Amino acid sequence: MKLGEVLDKVASLLEQGIKSVGFVSPSHVVPQVKAIITGLHSRGLHPVTVYNTSAYDKQETIRDIADLIDIYLPDMKYVSSAIARELSDAPDYPEVAFKALKEMYYQKGSVLQTDENGWGESGLLIRHLVLPGYGEESKKVLRTLAEELSTGVHLSLMSQYHPTSAVAHHPDLGRSLYREEYESVVEEMEMLGFRNGWVQEIDSNLNYRPDFSKEHPFEQL
Repeated sequence: MKLGEVLDKVASLLEQGIKSVGFVSPSHVVPQVKAIITGLHSRGLHPVTVYNTSAYDKQETIRDIADLIDIYLPDMKYVSSAIARELSDAPDYPEVAFKALKEMYYQKGSVLQTDENGWGESGLLIRHLVLPGYGEESKKVLRTLAEELSTGVHLSLMSQYHPTSAVAHHPDLGRSLYREEYESVVEEMEMLGFRNGWVQEIDSNLNYRPDFSKEHPFEQL
């Protein structure tokens, strides 16, 4: 699809009252992200732009899009190289991700600005998914965020992990998260003094999982 066609489609959605444009896992298409946002601006359209990423981004890439992104929505998955290798085949993930997060924090700081309805307008919101059997790694992630960034950052601590058939035989990932595992990580977050944290219900894995047996799994009835 040509850029003009993409801009036409996005513009038509914005005309319907949509206020934000999100780019999900966009690390490999940053030139296109920049072209779309710049194109919208040239048309006089300035929606809230959201960069939704695993944080496996080069620091210079985040620096390059500083003037185009309103909200950064990165993950921070692991801080241990061995676990990053085991689960994502990316032993350098912790180093790469933290450089990216530091750049995001440099740009946005700890304040998440919202409008009168509570919708985000500018800032940084870091997500961490607690994995079954890896609670101690989650606590290390929280400690590193507290030490390297700030306990004032906005943090979403997620319990929504859902095992798939691909990991059915894994000793830990083959099951859902236990309540006590998640609550232990929440206690660590509170003990460290994080002031802007969100938590989930332990059964959230039943609510946030798309039904991939459907033709349009992400559509809600």
